[in-house]
Amino acid sequence: MAKMFRLMLLCSVLLALFLSSSAQSCAKYAFASNKVFSSCNDLPYLNSFLHWTYNPSSGTVQIAYRHTQITTSNWVAWAINPQSKGMVGSQALVAFQKSDGTMSVYTAPVTSYQTQLQKGDLSFGVSGLSATYSKNEIVIFATLQLANNSGTVNQVWQDGPVKNDAPGMHVTSGPNIQSMASLNFLSGQSGTTGGGGALNSRLKKKNLHGVLNTVSWGMMIPIGVVIARYLKVFKAADPAWFYLHATCQTSAYIIGVVGWATGLQLGAQSPGIQYTAHRTIGIVLFSIATLQVLALFLRPKKEHKYRSYWNIYHHLIGYAIIILGIMNIFRGFNILNPEEKWERAYIIFLVALAAIAAFLEVYTWIVVVKRKKSGGYDKTPHGMNGTNGFNGCGARAQHGV
Repeated sequence: MAKMFRLMLLCSVLLALFLSSSAQSCAKYAFASNKVFSSCNDLPYLNSFLHWTYNPSSGTVQIAYRHTQITTSNWVAWAINPQSKGMVGSQALVAFQKSDGTMSVYTAPVTSYQTQLQKGDLSFGVSGLSATYSKNEIVIFATLQLANNSGTVNQVWQDGPVKNDAPGMHVTSGPNIQSMASLNFLSGQSGTTGGGGALNSRLKKKNLHGVLNTVSWGMMIPIGVVIARYLKVFKAADPAWFYLHATCQTSAYIIGVVGWATGLQLGAQSPGIQYTAHRTIGIVLFSIATLQVLALFLRPKKEHKYRSYWNIYHHLIGYAIIILGIMNIFRGFNILNPEEKWERAYIIFLVALAAIAAFLEVYTWIVVVKRKKSGGYDKTPHGMNGTNGFNGCGARAQHGV
């Protein structure tokens, strides 16, 4: 069992690393216009990316700002703030697709929080301004003449609704108020000064937090439940089903604890940013999962008169863990806002697992009924009268269902 546990844990970690490394990166992007930029950065919020080429001798920088997962009913903007790190005072490049299908792209100085991004000249020169929209992605191209030839700037990026071919007010919570960072054009990297490096570090931790919790609470725990609930019906699978179940659930708990701890660290590093429901569910989930593990030490023997009560507790807590885990994963998707393919892939996984469980539910009942008629159910396999392991799976009385 120890070898199997180590193997399952290794496979889980490798899967987490694979999913994390598969996240979208600006370095892999190829522009349709065959434009090439010397540097790029995955911006930490709003599915955005910045590509640039900086010429220190002339103080100019060619940029391409990409905003993905956007529709024709949204505007996007990228800006430099020469005065501070906030929105007010920023010098913005704005783009959206108008109702006639043409692109509107222009410059807009942001003078207050109530601004509607009206057209106007910026405090520095802008040339070659253009924008494209394709496959739910807006790209803004421009060449900027930096004031005082400074390679370090404060950048801000944003999106919002388009109303009557004009930008409307953007959301004033969540990622929309976090989308700012320092940028060093000269070094060829973003976030090397000011708060940008911390933002990039938090983005990596957020991705890691999401991957670990999805793999553990959202995938391994439900798989472990299916293993225990259905495989134990088959005598040939005894006691292998128990070891598979225990290994899967224990590995999931360990990975989930790491993901939970990463989430707490993110919260401590982000004062003023609150995802109350997500955080509360996470704490409750960790707490009852820990109780589930500790309850194993209090599990009565199979023939004990309280074993049936322990089984009920074990099963109810197990199903609660699954429900809370899946709920919080979808809340995490809304917060992290990754590429749509990851959320779709997880939904496909859940649908496929549910279909497998439905098939096995019918099939195992047929097996049990036939076994009952033949009189072969009086001797149940190991653990048949009560689920063993971390996350209960609904014992089926003494018929193994």
